Amino acid sequence: MRVPTTGKECPYFYGDYHRGKHHEECRLIENSDPPWQIKHCKTCPVPDIVMANSCPHMILSGEIKKGFLGFGQKVKISAYCTKSHQVVEDPFVGCSECHPILNLFKEP
Repeated sequence: MRVPTTGKECPYFYGDYHRGKHHEECRLIENSDPPWQIKHCKTCPVPDIVMANSCPHMILSGEIKKGFLGFGQKVKISAYCTKSHQVVEDPFVGCSECHPILNLFKEP
């Protein structure tokens, strides 16, 4: 669904505006402390990750982290590959088994 504040497509955002309702939620970040708000979508990397890497084996999880001395909040995303059973270091690229990185400039 398209996020109203950013205009990007996010598979985890849900908004119900039917017949005057105004309910918005993030289905990736649920039951977090601090609670999710629509302002967190402005800096969330999930739409860009989904656009860059559409691996069906990668599972995303997210949480909201407080900043230095409790000021500012940031969305932190982690990824796990169910095929290779390992934590994905860079969700934009994927794991080394599903998406091998080609070293074109490496000498043999």
